[in-house]
Amino acid sequence: MSPAVEPAAGQQQPAQEKLAYRLITGPDDRTFCERISEALADGYVLHGSPAATFNGTSVIVAQAVILPAAVATADAAVATAVDELDFDGEFPDEGFEGHA
Repeated sequence: MSPAVEPAAGQQQPAQEKLAYRLITGPDDRTFCERISEALADGYVLHGSPAATFNGTSVIVAQAVILPAAVATADAAVATAVDELDFDGEFPDEGFEGHA
């Protein structure tokens, strides 16, 4: 492993690329809500419902957030892959099991 290089005094570290998906977890308190609010202000959107559990002492919550642009990119990739499938729309009469 190479040692971490610290920026010189007065220099900022390069901005880290935002993750497309984040799962934010923590105690169900104001700090957790502030973390979610900060993610929303940074361009993330809520993904799914929050989850909560009890660890014997306090309620622990989790909320997934995603970047809309990442979803659009993934959706476009799926659409392109589907378009590239070589399928004539006919299924064989026997031996084919579809998924519901």
